[in-house]
Amino acid sequence: MPPFIQLSVACHAAALGWAIAQPGMAPWALVGVALNHLAIAGAGLWPRSRWLGPNITRLPGTSPVLALTIDDGPDPEVTPAVLDTLEQFHMRATFFCIARQAERHPTLVRQIVERGHDIQNHSLVHPHAFSLYGPAALRREIGQAQEVLASLSGRRPTCFRPPAGLRNPFLDPVLHSLGLHLVSWTRRGFDTRESSAPRVLARLARRLAGGDILLLHDGHAARGAQGRPVILDVLPALASQAAAQGLRWVGLSEALPARTERAAA
Repeated sequence: MPPFIQLSVACHAAALGWAIAQPGMAPWALVGVALNHLAIAGAGLWPRSRWLGPNITRLPGTSPVLALTIDDGPDPEVTPAVLDTLEQFHMRATFFCIARQAERHPTLVRQIVERGHDIQNHSLVHPHAFSLYGPAALRREIGQAQEVLASLSGRRPTCFRPPAGLRNPFLDPVLHSLGLHLVSWTRRGFDTRESSAPRVLARLARRLAGGDILLLHDGHAARGAQGRPVILDVLPALASQAAAQGLRWVGLSEALPARTERAAA
């Protein structure tokens, strides 16, 4: 249990004891509990926070490697072009796929794997209310996605990224039980809403260094003035900068040790 969650449990216990021992102070005890809940909500709304459990924002070690992660696909129009670009510039990527989207486009899933990239878990349907789910709903959403993606790709995902990076205290025990790492990012390009490739590139390439985890999208990809997905113009320049710095692209399955599954409580 993370220290912040332990502190939250202690806060609730202290508030209850205070309210019982001194009933007149019960309103103040409730205020303390409410403030704690606000802090928990804030931690869940901060995608790179570690307050609610382990959260990988950089690759371990000191090797000169980078991880490119691509979310929300596969997309029948964008993903094939992304795969061609990755091959042209000798880049390896990790695709965080929405399982239902993968079911609609199984050929693309096979192509991602056959061309040397990773498939990881980005939930079953990418629900907007994901961070409000309880343990049972989280386990259904993530566990069903695991089965779908493992069946389609032939490889069981080892990493999970929640929709929009948002979560709650119930997520880490579910991920632990499924043997999944929570992976966010070092920096992201905001390429679902930014139509300028230079601005997306600047966000990703600023202080680029070994160990970085970068986030782009093939699903819900923003498009430039000519209707071209922004990611396709960002990748060549990103590859060029990484090569100039002597950095190599790796998949998350290569860079991260397995997280051991445990039986559900």
